[in-house]
Amino acid sequence: MPNPKGVTEKLFQSPSKYIQGPSAIQNAGKYLASFGKAPLLVSDELVFGIAGKELTDALTNAGFKVTRGIFGGEASKVEIGRLGTLAKENSVDFIVALGGGKTIDSAKAIADDLGLQVAVLPSTASTDAPCSALSVIYRPNGEFENYRFYSNNPSVVLVDTSVVVKAPARFLASGIGDALATNLEAKSARNSPNFGGGLPTEVSAAIGAKCEELLFKYGRQAVEANKAKAVTPAFEAVVEANTLLSGLGFESGGLAAAHAIHNGLTAIDNHKLHTMMHGEKGKSLAFGTVCQLILDGAPASELDRYLSLMTDVGLPTTLADLGIGQATDEELRRVAALACAPNETIWNMERVVTEEIVFHAIKGADAAGRDYKVRRGIA
Repeated sequence: MPNPKGVTEKLFQSPSKYIQGPSAIQNAGKYLASFGKAPLLVSDELVFGIAGKELTDALTNAGFKVTRGIFGGEASKVEIGRLGTLAKENSVDFIVALGGGKTIDSAKAIADDLGLQVAVLPSTASTDAPCSALSVIYRPNGEFENYRFYSNNPSVVLVDTSVVVKAPARFLASGIGDALATNLEAKSARNSPNFGGGLPTEVSAAIGAKCEELLFKYGRQAVEANKAKAVTPAFEAVVEANTLLSGLGFESGGLAAAHAIHNGLTAIDNHKLHTMMHGEKGKSLAFGTVCQLILDGAPASELDRYLSLMTDVGLPTTLADLGIGQATDEELRRVAALACAPNETIWNMERVVTEEIVFHAIKGADAAGRDYKVRRGIA
């Protein structure tokens, strides 16, 4: 039920600074100098090889003493505790996250546990996690556990598009899948408290609309530029939409069914699905967005508009695309049940929601995606 506590105040929140551009890592010392001189750099082995050494050199040359924390791959309480212990043992004075969504979510949790500031340097534009004052926490097996909320957003979000463009284009496409949900969910949640506990402002609505506009205007072009490793204006625009606009839009605008159904999908025991969702949650969110459209009663023309962009950038639009085409009704009912768990974001919607309604929306979304493929002549 939307707004059961009768909140009337509007609220908007954001990082203190957002910086984006090619070779921005070279200036990291300038933007991080006020936080201290002894950061813990949280990054996995792959990303450290791509950009970690460059960042470490830039910070070392600026007089920082960097402690490296190797991220193990899952934003779980166990991993957060392990890296937090490392931070305390090395007396660090702030946290730097370099990597994807789960690395970033873990670093934010570590900083909150230790009462330190966090700077976020995303290595991909695959998620809207960098700007938010929350983390998505998973169990060690990859199943969604809970959201964790913080009193402050990251102090700095620095996006080096020279680094981001090195990532496979499927990550940018995944970010588009995540960001496509932003405006739809915000419209469904417009009378519910957002993640800051207040009602959405007019500026958050405008951000969500601008995010969607940029995705439809530049999405396909940006993915093609990414494939060519070209930092073009279209690429920069979609990186900003995926990272900044989607981040501000979801946090201050609110979430609804798409994210709740994505969370439910994590419970299906399927290796292909979990492999796809690891670092690319926008892929299952794309299907969740189709479910959102079905629940919203979107007309066929609007549904086709979204399905067209998703298809053009390689996002899944059916259960088969997610690798779970053979999922049983029992499994899908479990997804629906988890999507309708107490405190899930689906309850922000003004429409009547039940597990049965969500189950049929999932089935209807799959049917709509399959029908679109037939009409487009896609095998």
